Amino acid sequence: MEEQLQVAPSELEIIRQDFEKKSSELGKRIEQLEEGKMHLKLDMEVQKSEAEKLRKRKNKVEEDLESLKTNYKKLRLSMRTESKNEQDELRARVAELERSLCLYRNHNSVMELRASLRKIKEMKEKIEELETTLQSFEMRIEFLEANEEQWKGQLHYSQDQVRSRDYIMGEAVTQIREVVDYLQTLVVQADILSVKYELELDKGQELASLVRKIKALSIMAKSYL
Repeated sequence: MEEQLQVAPSELEIIRQDFEKKSSELGKRIEQLEEGKMHLKLDMEVQKSEAEKLRKRKNKVEEDLESLKTNYKKLRLSMRTESKNEQDELRARVAELERSLCLYRNHNSVMELRASLRKIKEMKEKIEELETTLQSFEMRIEFLEANEEQWKGQLHYSQDQVRSRDYIMGEAVTQIREVVDYLQTLVVQADILSVKYELELDKGQELASLVRKIKALSIMAKSYL
């Protein structure tokens, strides 16, 4: 019995020691778990902080992207507006240049018309002078022809008059040739002017009449050659 009692405490001691050992191991384990929990909590805090930073960065990137989109839209609108304004300015400039060109052309046309009218007036005056000259030649020739029979009866005087008549006729032929040449030049100039102003009824009729008159004078002058 005593042996059993002596043995029993030993077993209890063993159990107690084993319990204490396990309790100690469990305590250490718990401490390790607590420490691991603390590290895990710290890691979670770090991860949470990193996640918050990433979220803020993501929000900032999204805000920047939205701002870029807004600025891009404003830029496109501004470019379209500026392009439209430039196109309107170019159209206005082109219209202004066209008006200026039209005015310039009209001014030149008026100047050309005035110059042509002056030329026509000069041609009319020259034709009147030529008509007077031809009439003078005709009168002189008629006078010579009328007195030709009388000069035949007066030999001495007749010879002088014939020489005088030949000289006058030679001079007349020379001047008539010059008249014919000038009339030909006038015909060419009048034809050019009539073509140029054929769309203007009054001027076209006036030029046509002038051309006919010049041609008639030319034919008349040629008959004396």
